[in-house]
Amino acid sequence: MSHIIPLRGFTPKIAEGCFIAPNATIVGDVEMGKGCTVWFNAVVRGDVNSIRLGDNVNVQDGAVIHCTYEKSKTIVGNNVSIGHNAILHGCTVDNDVLIGMGAIVMDNAHISSNSIIAAGAVVLAGTHVEPGTIWAGVPAKKVKDIDMALIKGEINRISKNYNMYASWYTEGEQQP
Repeated sequence: MSHIIPLRGFTPKIAEGCFIAPNATIVGDVEMGKGCTVWFNAVVRGDVNSIRLGDNVNVQDGAVIHCTYEKSKTIVGNNVSIGHNAILHGCTVDNDVLIGMGAIVMDNAHISSNSIIAAGAVVLAGTHVEPGTIWAGVPAKKVKDIDMALIKGEINRISKNYNMYASWYTEGEQQP
């Protein structure tokens, strides 16, 4: 069973159509929009500040979303994919973004719409990622601008796929 834990007077608010894996943990001041998915061993911990997820956000296996006490909340827009074992900490992520597997986005970083943070990248505190760019490395740096076909082909495809995967768990396995 999922761990949905009220804390400090806050109970997580989970909109309709969300899938929460049996061992995912969601704590405290968290609000999730429609169609979000939180996968196995993922943690969304709004114990020290607030976390807001828009619609159709997928928090993949082992990912952690947290914030900083009395300093920085975490805000995630719509149609965002947060890859396996990624960490978002006290940052803002706009709409239509892909955060790669194992990436780390630190406090007060701002990831603008239609961007990709590559797997394993570390976006340092206070960094602003421009719209429509790919960032990679440690520390993360701009690699290139994104072609609109990549936005439609990868960012949107991955977001939609995770809603389909969730349906396998909630409606029984379906053939593609």
